[in-house]
Amino acid sequence: MSLLIRNGDIVTATTRFTADILCENGVITAIDRDLPVPPGAEVIDATGKVVFPGFIDPHVHIYLPFMGTYAKDDWASGSKAALMGGTTTLIEMCCPSRAEDPLEAIRLWKSKAAGLASCDYTFHAGITKFDDTTAAAMTAIVKEEAISSFKVFLAYKGAFGIDDTELYRTLVTVKELGAVLTAHCENAELVAETQKKLVAEGKTGPEWHEPSRPISVEAEGCHHLMTFAGMTGTEVYVVHTSCRPAVEAIVEARARGVKAGIETVAPYLTLDSSYAEKPEFEGAKWVMSPPIRSKEQQEFLWQCLADGTIDTVATDHAPFDFATQKHMGHPEADKAVDASFEPTGKPANFTLIPNGIPSVEERVKLLYTHGVATGRIDLHAFVRLASTRAAEIFGLYPRKGEVALGSDADLVIWDPAWRGIISAATHSMATDYSAWEGWPVEGRPELVTVRGKVMVRDGTWCGDTGWGTFLERRPKD
Repeated sequence: MSLLIRNGDIVTATTRFTADILCENGVITAIDRDLPVPPGAEVIDATGKVVFPGFIDPHVHIYLPFMGTYAKDDWASGSKAALMGGTTTLIEMCCPSRAEDPLEAIRLWKSKAAGLASCDYTFHAGITKFDDTTAAAMTAIVKEEAISSFKVFLAYKGAFGIDDTELYRTLVTVKELGAVLTAHCENAELVAETQKKLVAEGKTGPEWHEPSRPISVEAEGCHHLMTFAGMTGTEVYVVHTSCRPAVEAIVEARARGVKAGIETVAPYLTLDSSYAEKPEFEGAKWVMSPPIRSKEQQEFLWQCLADGTIDTVATDHAPFDFATQKHMGHPEADKAVDASFEPTGKPANFTLIPNGIPSVEERVKLLYTHGVATGRIDLHAFVRLASTRAAEIFGLYPRKGEVALGSDADLVIWDPAWRGIISAATHSMATDYSAWEGWPVEGRPELVTVRGKVMVRDGTWCGDTGWGTFLERRPKD
């Protein structure tokens, strides 16, 4: 069925105008004033509302075996939560272990989404080792699996992390394939040694997570990647940058000609390091890597969003329950707050807390509330950061991230007058807590479409599980 959105205030990354939008067969077929209503079309009046292109989260984890457990969401709950927050496309990080073949891994990750995803989706293919078979696997990922971006970790030594030889060979292969390399930038050795020292000193609570991987370690990781990217000429994209020195290392490399995208995530913009310092182990709720930093880092990041230095705002959505999974790192693990928790009997510490914050549902509302509503960013920057730049960097534009003829009819009708409260009691994510419990938000997605199908109406879920489709992405010209 056709869909006609009437009289919306349409805002993209570069333009703003009032018009009607006609959606047919999954795409936008007309944009104009006073469009005629096709026979049988549903008509939605968007007067007084803002119409955005569907939002894109370029960094999520849905299926994630990690630190001895699995992320709580599956693609049914994770994609529903994304859509409830206005996000119509997810790019998931495929994170195989070093023992897994990357091609087999991407096929496994794809299978987890097929038939369950309600929003559209694609992947970054994880490279966690580089041996004699890896280049061929990467070639097949691009040419057969239609995925044109990869992911490496300069962290998690002994798990996902790669060494410098593997990094160099991965970058060379990515360059040859015309793809993009995304990277988690820290220094795995410095983190590992610092964590050993802190634990040996009896510093075992979640408040020691940030000191174990400080700003200097993240900045060093960014500088390290930039050196390799400059030597190989590979396009790179640094995920979840949390602080000024990390951003500055990338900006300096850009000035030398390195093509490097910069991402930050919603937790860094709204939360600060004091949350991980909360007593009685509650701080574990806010343990992620790189860690949440001090408030002074927040303001710098907001400035970089406004001036275009930072390209995207993602989430690094990694959902783990507090009551059981986060308690895997409790110094006295038998004191879990949930009776279903089964302690291992081994001494625990903050290094065993599964890293991550459930956030895919709240990203856009937080960015609007703390960015647009406060005057830190304007609506065009909001769209650029939450949608358009991700589409451009990862080969989805103009199919996604735009309101234009021929673009997919992924649209968000936004109600700026709505007011609400974030709570785990009402969110769609599968986790037992919210990192922003009780926080007020301004504005919400009132109606959300994916390829012309209404998935959220009046802020309430009405979508079909499995409506989402895999997005093929080919190397850039």
